[in-house]
Amino acid sequence: MSRSLRPDVVAARRVVVKVGSSSLTSGGRIDDALVSSLVEVLARRRQSGVELVLVSSGAIAAGLAPLGVRGKPRDLATLQAAASVGQGALIHRYTEAFAGQGLVVGQVLLTAEDVVRRSHYRNAQRTLYRLLEMGAFPVVNENDTVATDEIRFGDNDRLAALVAHLVHADLLVLLSDVDGLYDGDPRRPGARLVPDVRGEDDLAQVRLGRSGRAGVGTGGMQTKVDAARIATAAGVPVVLAAATQADAALDGRHVGTHFAVTGRRVPTRLLWLAHATTPRGRLALDAGAVSAVVGRRASLLPAGVVSVSGQFDAGDPVDLVDPSESVVARGITAFGSEELPDLIGRSTRELARRFGSAYEREVVHRDDLVLLATPR
Repeated sequence: MSRSLRPDVVAARRVVVKVGSSSLTSGGRIDDALVSSLVEVLARRRQSGVELVLVSSGAIAAGLAPLGVRGKPRDLATLQAAASVGQGALIHRYTEAFAGQGLVVGQVLLTAEDVVRRSHYRNAQRTLYRLLEMGAFPVVNENDTVATDEIRFGDNDRLAALVAHLVHADLLVLLSDVDGLYDGDPRRPGARLVPDVRGEDDLAQVRLGRSGRAGVGTGGMQTKVDAARIATAAGVPVVLAAATQADAALDGRHVGTHFAVTGRRVPTRLLWLAHATTPRGRLALDAGAVSAVVGRRASLLPAGVVSVSGQFDAGDPVDLVDPSESVVARGITAFGSEELPDLIGRSTRELARRFGSAYEREVVHRDDLVLLATPR
């Protein structure tokens, strides 16, 4: 192996590649030349024995022109309508392009709700695994046609990071219309490319903004860095590069920005809980409960809850806040917001005597809880 190549990229045998809208479309329509160029690169990599999953934006962008919509609309209904028109066109173009390379495409549309609950994300995982086992090329996108403001991922960069964890990928490659992370606006003189990011210290002097062309995408450089944080903290290295550099990036050549791994793999469900859920309410904890949950990684008991806010059902994600109202954790609650006020501040034994044995349990079990603050 040449020392000039990035070792973790060269060694990767399962790779998730994300491509942005601006790298696939022009004039509000799918650009066949751009799609074909990307597919040729991915097909060569696949034929070399590397398994790939493509997370592709572009559905909304591809649907705007056929509907006569100029610019990116702001209302959710129009976005969903555009996605409905564009998704079919996008997957059709991918199907044709990959077929020309002898590969079969399998479309996987996800919403955050699909992967928040254990049974749902297990289904998504099984589907992706089976597609790879059968030699198909999975193409993943957020299901914008049905996702609501409350349950959508919001950008495909974050979705790609979560999919990389879901399929146990060895590498995540983010392709965009910018050729990496810069320490300032790359459109201005003096901005320098950051070739390697080993941790937060390397990001401290970077001024993040929505670098890249303005248009129909939902992401910007901030979302790409956030996605890199999610992936690298879970043990997946990341390369951020221009779509025109896809071949070089996948080869392991020193293009774009390389984000080194900063943590180890965590349980899939906890990663989804931390990064793919929107809390439906808040549980205020007393100091003792904060110490138990954050310091000892214990379950949250009713006795440690001081107050409840928001409307939610059992099984919904809620934020746990300390006495200073800082969010310290997120978890799946075992009780709804209507019944919790009668339970808080009481011991589980007291609740069992008063309401029955079904209430002798945690409000949030430690297996359904992820810390969002560093233990003190």
